[in-house]
Amino acid sequence: MSVPAIRIRDGNAAPLRADGSYVLYWMIASRRLSYNFALDRAIEHARQLRKPLLILEALRCSYQWASDRLHAFVLNGMAHNEETCATQGVRYLPYVETAPGAGSGLLAALAADACVVVTDEYPCFFLPRMVAAAAKKLSVRLEAVDSNGLLPLRAAQQSFPTAYAFRRFLQKNLPLHLSEFPAAAPLATYDLPLARLSKHISQRWPAASSALLEADATALWQLPIDHQVQPAIPGGHFHARKCLETFLDLKLGRYLEDRNEPDCHAASGLSPYLHFGHLSVHEVLAGLARREKWKPEKLALRVTGKREGWWNMSPSAESFLDELVTWRELGYNFCSRRNDYDRFESLPDWAQKTLEKHGRDERESVYTLEQFESAVTHDELWNAAQMQLVREGRIHNYLRMLWGKKILEGSRSPREALQVMIHLNNKYAVDGRDPNSYSGIFWCLGRFDRPWAPERPIFGVVRYMSSQNTARKFSVKNYLRKHSNAGQASLSLLD
Repeated sequence: MSVPAIRIRDGNAAPLRADGSYVLYWMIASRRLSYNFALDRAIEHARQLRKPLLILEALRCSYQWASDRLHAFVLNGMAHNEETCATQGVRYLPYVETAPGAGSGLLAALAADACVVVTDEYPCFFLPRMVAAAAKKLSVRLEAVDSNGLLPLRAAQQSFPTAYAFRRFLQKNLPLHLSEFPAAAPLATYDLPLARLSKHISQRWPAASSALLEADATALWQLPIDHQVQPAIPGGHFHARKCLETFLDLKLGRYLEDRNEPDCHAASGLSPYLHFGHLSVHEVLAGLARREKWKPEKLALRVTGKREGWWNMSPSAESFLDELVTWRELGYNFCSRRNDYDRFESLPDWAQKTLEKHGRDERESVYTLEQFESAVTHDELWNAAQMQLVREGRIHNYLRMLWGKKILEGSRSPREALQVMIHLNNKYAVDGRDPNSYSGIFWCLGRFDRPWAPERPIFGVVRYMSSQNTARKFSVKNYLRKHSNAGQASLSLLD
């Protein structure tokens, strides 16, 4: 089955060269060898041209917030990809920069012998700028292929103000695309020769060492990245699949009722793997459909925009799909349509006005970035959430919302609060720097939400949350014991 045309974007006007030596897949976002439309497109070209496939997966050292934590997660995936390609007879080049700029020229050198370059479409962080810059320099066609979600990015011609509005659009348009699945194992039937690399390329840009691909601590220490942010979660498709199976087998049944309980473990844990492309949302849906004995024919015919009843799955499955599809892809839609997705000005007008109106309101306590980062505020529950982020690279789903609201409350201004949230999230969260995580950050300031009465100091009519209310609503005792920061001030939430 061919890759849907709506998922393919020409990055430049350069020609396809049939006399090239190979088809080059530049893997930058969908870092996996299954359920990947970009890989399918590259294989499609290779078969049509009868040319071998070459996969380049590179890891820069100069991206913002580069650290042992983020590098190790990506390297885990690269190790799995190398092993898989070796067994399938596909040339794979895992390149890891050892100094800023060391990888400069590698893509151009590989593209010089390529028939066509295929890469991943991704609407966030530095990747769109990187792809655009590369496309201008290459003399061969570059195609960017969208494997981000169930709904192609270009299926919607606008951004949406709320999840409800986007959900209505999804319910009307998603059925058209649910039959268009990427291949589960595209390399299983790959039967083309092994691509060859020139000696010049192999010597100037050597493949990553086995120690680096194993994310060895000594090897990581040699790289010019932040070594204070230590690895937290193992990456790669193997661990992604294990996480998915654990969720479907053991957690899904409790997801609807328990996912917001800090002391429970009903959350899926899939977001880091989805962010780095080690897992596809198509693979998640396929696994869920098998568990639910579901087929697209079961979709409701009526478009309501409601969270429940459209998929015609179990209540927990529908709750999970609303997070996985509606909320996740709402963020991807926004980033793909708004270049200012990470700026205060991207907030809805009502949110900007109310936050600016109350921007100078007196705060009970104001903290510096260093105090926030070190979790030494006067709020015991906030400190625990921040310590979970620092130690584990994630925050419990519900508490992540509270975490952002409290940063607004304890910052000199809403703009400063936004920068603190972005920095802390992107530095420590394994699933940071992602459209979905920007949705979470900006939701704390009013994006995808509505005005809430009564009007309050600092928040204005932006939705208010407090640690005291959270502690009354959910059991947080075990969470506080596990993640508390020694020596912190206490609000006596355990009393």
